[in-house]
Amino acid sequence: YRQAEFRQVDITDPASVASVPIGPDDVVYNMAARMLHPIIKRRERYEYFYSVDYHGGVHIIEAMERAGCNRLVQFSTDMVYGPLQTPPPVRVDHPRKPIGEYSASKMAIEDYCIAKRAQGLRVSLFRPRLIIGPGRVGILGKLFHLIRLNLPVAMVGNGKNRYQMVSVFDCASAAVCSATKGVVNGEYNLGSADPPTVRHLLSEVIRQGGSKSILIPTVAAPAKMLLRFLDRIDLPVLVPEQFEIADHDYVVDIEPTMRMLDWKPRYGDIEMMNEAY
Repeated sequence: YRQAEFRQVDITDPASVASVPIGPDDVVYNMAARMLHPIIKRRERYEYFYSVDYHGGVHIIEAMERAGCNRLVQFSTDMVYGPLQTPPPVRVDHPRKPIGEYSASKMAIEDYCIAKRAQGLRVSLFRPRLIIGPGRVGILGKLFHLIRLNLPVAMVGNGKNRYQMVSVFDCASAAVCSATKGVVNGEYNLGSADPPTVRHLLSEVIRQGGSKSILIPTVAAPAKMLLRFLDRIDLPVLVPEQFEIADHDYVVDIEPTMRMLDWKPRYGDIEMMNEAY
């Protein structure tokens, strides 16, 4: 057992990353990322996301190579799939078609990792659904604010679709499961086991939170047209990765992850949302 040591480094700076004493027998977990919240203006998104999500990941792998370390747990995102081309659940071999710069930068680091496998890198690429838990709120902070104030909550669509999430604790346990097995090469979806509909999920958060908010369904197509327009004029409410699939039945296939890593999610979507709220 070793005491954990905290070191603050800048992964956009190769020299800063090189200062970390990586050993040849270590497992490296790369969970560093620019997130979709707060929302960044369109003209700034490429540099904002690629500097960390792609180039930062490359700097980490280069530092590993210099140290003779070849085991990496790399967090990507399910958003590399883009709009679904096959019915759910989404398998890891689903075509990747990112919608925006965030998911494109994640696909770029995936491709870099996959190419490095031919040179001996062992890497688990995790594609989690929306990660949520205590203190892990992000864009949902706006939703929770409406619920706290007992204000109406508009949905993109009618809310009959499922929008799967995954607990931050289940993400951590999946990473440990892979590392325990020596880091299992492959791509792995992470998500909850039995996601409810969006309407049921939000209704339970409102009910259990003691709020008087009501859910307002919308017609998805015009709602998305408005959101696209606001994004184009740099007044984004949501970014395309969020609103373009908000009304889709979006559930990823976690069975191979459970089988290959001896992992299973412990938290359900309603439990996660209530803990975050």
